[in-house]
Amino acid sequence: MKLLFKLQSLKLLWTLKPPNRTFHGHLRLLSSDVYSQYESVRQGKQEIPEYFNFASDVLDKWSEIEKAGKRPSNPAFWWVNGKGEEVKWSFEELGFLSRKVANVLIKECGLQKGDRLILILPRIPEWWLVKVACMRAGIVIIPGTSQLSAKDILYRLQASKAACIVTTDRLAPAVDSVASQCQLLKTKLMVSKGSRDGWLNFTELYQNQSDDHSCIKTRIQDPMIIFFTSGTTGFPKMAQHSQGSLGFRPLLSEKYWMDSTPSNVIWNTADTGWILTSVASFFEPWVFGSCVFMHNLPQTDSAVILNTLCRFPIDTLVGAPTLFRMLVQSDLSKYKFMNLKYCISGGEPLNPEVMEQWKSHTGLDICEVYGQTEMGVICSVFGGMKIKPGSMGKAAPLYDVQIIDKNANILPPGQQGEIAIRSKPIRPLGFFSEYLDNPKKTAETERGDFYVTGDRGIMDEEGYFQFIGRNDDIIISSGYRIGPFEVENALIEHPAVVESAVVSSPDPLRGEVVKAFVVLSPDFSSTDQKSLISDLQDHVKKTTAPYKYPRKVEFVKELPKTITGKIKRNELRDKEWGRT
Repeated sequence: MKLLFKLQSLKLLWTLKPPNRTFHGHLRLLSSDVYSQYESVRQGKQEIPEYFNFASDVLDKWSEIEKAGKRPSNPAFWWVNGKGEEVKWSFEELGFLSRKVANVLIKECGLQKGDRLILILPRIPEWWLVKVACMRAGIVIIPGTSQLSAKDILYRLQASKAACIVTTDRLAPAVDSVASQCQLLKTKLMVSKGSRDGWLNFTELYQNQSDDHSCIKTRIQDPMIIFFTSGTTGFPKMAQHSQGSLGFRPLLSEKYWMDSTPSNVIWNTADTGWILTSVASFFEPWVFGSCVFMHNLPQTDSAVILNTLCRFPIDTLVGAPTLFRMLVQSDLSKYKFMNLKYCISGGEPLNPEVMEQWKSHTGLDICEVYGQTEMGVICSVFGGMKIKPGSMGKAAPLYDVQIIDKNANILPPGQQGEIAIRSKPIRPLGFFSEYLDNPKKTAETERGDFYVTGDRGIMDEEGYFQFIGRNDDIIISSGYRIGPFEVENALIEHPAVVESAVVSSPDPLRGEVVKAFVVLSPDFSSTDQKSLISDLQDHVKKTTAPYKYPRKVEFVKELPKTITGKIKRNELRDKEWGRT
């Protein structure tokens, strides 16, 4: 799938949002060669460059800008843990440390360009160091949430053929329990103060490593990162992104949703395994020289988040709707934010009433953003744009977003259909490359000249999009994408379960949660239902990632099925959402 395209097409896409002088000024700081390359691409004078590496072409350029005294004194990275510990790095320090880590990966772990590395770390500075180091070394990154179970880790190691895994001492035992089944895994790197047999100690190795490292030259279409994304059937798919799809796209797309400058301090509360963290706490802020702020947040605590906004000069807050639903339940009159100006919600639709409550107490709007693991940001409400409650904004630059019918015909404003992005004759920069090792699923995303998101929506006369629902059965709870198959697979392993169907169910805090309809074995028909529900929930938490467990369970005698025996999840889902 080609990522390079003729620039006369880019000029057409660029008209989706006019240029911004301030934006161009910040990009011009990236050095004359990078800026001139970007400007030539934008004006349609040349094709997308053949070579691009985010570490050398963006981060190292900002380091040079810092040395020349042309960037504000903001750190590039600022981390706190709420217990008095604090880390601040300039772009120069980020470069120095990440080069040391790149040498660890190459010299100590024996990794080469193109090798794959699974990165499962919580919100700690090492996550950012390893990620930049992988880019320097040409190693493909595979992020994962720290909630993954041993079974989840086994699947990811085997499917990705990863040569290395980086995680903490908490997850090391889970990795060890399955490592013997992963013949291609050659190195285990642990971020810990302690040691463990069979593991290299990350901290010791990188502290003693040289920073003498030359960044690998990578083509813009070379693979850079793989996200495991849940589907309605089967195990999660591997959505692969190139060096350019997430890293170069912001150079062409302006401040289309974060409104960043080198003076901004941006805090995104999403999990490190989610694409939103890669976009909102890595690529987008650093393209514009902004400061990435991060709190360790071992648990999502409203008081901790609100106090952090009061203590630190954070001006941009990014999070799932769950975050804002939680925050408005607090007495916001007790808090005075130091510098907060811009709030962004993404991952699932945000209730208009929450937006109203937040604005009435803080005076701040919440701008919605809509995207997918495969596409990055698709629609957004950017700074200065009129906000329509219930709308997720307009199409992001470079994307021609339309509402289409089942025959790929574009529908008129006001008519419901499927949200799709034009992919032919030109495949825009920003698209994922493919579902790795799954050409069938990759092909299924195309319909006519469009990539089909699987979501339904409406576009109004002004080009604003409203999200209606998903065509498939994916459950998005607190920002996490959960496939029903994964939960049903875990449930069926319990002796009490004959079969089950998992669907989304409305929840005032999380938007939606996992609900399981369970057909019991006759041997358990007289068991106390309350204790059995608890037992099933605990079983799922131990079998797969805990966030996937069914918060609601209903026992039924049988499940609705088609003539061919397929479970009618849509019927159960409609019942849950009151659509029957």
